[in-house]
Amino acid sequence: MERRYYTIVASKEDVASMTMANYLINNRAFSRETNTNFLQSKHDQSIKLHVSNRSLLYLEDLDENYPNSIAFIFLSEHRSQKRIPTLTCHCTGNYGGNPYGGNPRELGIAYPYLQKQYLKAIVTLRALIPGYDVVIESSHHGPTSLKKPVLFIEIGSTEIQWTDKNSSSVVCESILKVIDNGLGSCEKVAIALGGTHYPMKFNKLLLESEYGLAAVAAKHNLESIDKDMLDQMIIKSIEKVTHVIVDWKGLGSEKNRIMELIGSTGLDILRV
Repeated sequence: MERRYYTIVASKEDVASMTMANYLINNRAFSRETNTNFLQSKHDQSIKLHVSNRSLLYLEDLDENYPNSIAFIFLSEHRSQKRIPTLTCHCTGNYGGNPYGGNPRELGIAYPYLQKQYLKAIVTLRALIPGYDVVIESSHHGPTSLKKPVLFIEIGSTEIQWTDKNSSSVVCESILKVIDNGLGSCEKVAIALGGTHYPMKFNKLLLESEYGLAAVAAKHNLESIDKDMLDQMIIKSIEKVTHVIVDWKGLGSEKNRIMELIGSTGLDILRV
């Protein structure tokens, strides 16, 4: 049986991505295999590093080159209008159209345990990154059609942070710690609906409870949620989804329709 591994993905088009990739290359002794985009660590056979010339959002063909990958972990810059220093992570997916890669109305596969453990690892090192918010985001953008789970881990929100070697080291060491600790699963796994793009109620649950999260749909996505999309939120997770969590005050005008819809799933419902 061939060895399984995590594939960390970076892009030369992305400043933060390359800051993090260079940290890995310099500190985990990655070396390039011939004239390819693939780098292998001399010390750790459970990690491969793929450095692309293309945008991360459109890398839908990675399965071909990494058939035994456990998951794809994308190193990315984060942008926001408020320009707040932020470390984020999220699953991928488009509830409606696809202005930023992926396919319309398609979700990437989630890995709740990987996201939960990464977020917890980052928080334990918060003293090293004063001034940064640490949050999850709702599922958005591509790639969406990869056959293995996808997690974006991001540094934002301006070039000051994208080139910050200190925050890059914290991000990289956090995800490496999770990988080194091995595979696991969450006690409970939920999809989540409602609230803002940065869902602080769900963030708190990840850090303080036994729950892990698969797909997260913010309030502005709810009008796109129908039975087919809800089924996809439940199915597109490497861990079985057992619960639906709703931000009760963050469902807006879609509250009655969404509650009726999720009531038909047979899953336990938690209001926060």
